[in-house]
Amino acid sequence: MINPHANHSSSLKSLARSLWQHRDLIKQMTRREVVGRYRGSVMGLAWSFFNPILMLVVYTFVFSVVFKAKWGIGDESQTNFAIVLFIGMIVYGLFAEMTNRAPGLILSNVNYVKKVIFPLEILPVIGMGAALFHSLISLVVLLAAILLINGTLAWTAILFPLVILPLLFATLGVAWFLASVGVFVRDVGQTIGIFTTVLMFVSPVFYPISSLPEKFQIWLMLNPLTFVIEQSRAVMIFGKMPDWTGLGIYAVVSVTVAWAGYWWFQKTRKGFADVL
Repeated sequence: MINPHANHSSSLKSLARSLWQHRDLIKQMTRREVVGRYRGSVMGLAWSFFNPILMLVVYTFVFSVVFKAKWGIGDESQTNFAIVLFIGMIVYGLFAEMTNRAPGLILSNVNYVKKVIFPLEILPVIGMGAALFHSLISLVVLLAAILLINGTLAWTAILFPLVILPLLFATLGVAWFLASVGVFVRDVGQTIGIFTTVLMFVSPVFYPISSLPEKFQIWLMLNPLTFVIEQSRAVMIFGKMPDWTGLGIYAVVSVTVAWAGYWWFQKTRKGFADVL
């Protein structure tokens, strides 16, 4: 037993030390999280392949056939439309999956708060690991589709991890914050799904920024997903180098968001036991 009301360090050094000390636990619980999601189903982990493919087919039909959306690229076939769309879905899906689950991370692990010595700060990291697994599966499907349709893959695709990395830090910061707030304000868990749904349609997932009037493009760029989605398409499809200056600024902001979320989590976690 430990004192659940004890103060906890909120420094980045303490976070790095905790993640390193508990790396094996994080791996084990992430694996359990992924496998447990499909336990009991006939197809098991195969659902992680079929889910993104099914949603891709549906969205591609609706936006390219029904609404006749265009990307303004050379070949406007439905297959190329699907590839461009899929990249936006991967980036958005990673953020949305983690954000939607964050408010319930502590609520669904009450025993870790009250009864045992457990590093609560790693729960969002475990959730991020599970979200990354599903994003990796989607990425494999995307790469296979690009090779099948275009016969080649831009060498700049190897830079995709660098483009997506700052988003991971920012998402972790949001997850730490929501995991804490979700303990004290239960309505957060009900409203965050609405927020992420709205975010999907105000992100350039289904349409290019250029399709909007110029006065709205500025507002769209304030969306934290816009830059990452656009840069991901640049390196994965168009063979362009990322905007290193923009990526550097995004990385600094993301690390700041991650630390702020972790700081809030550590400062408020001593109140978890009283509420739960």
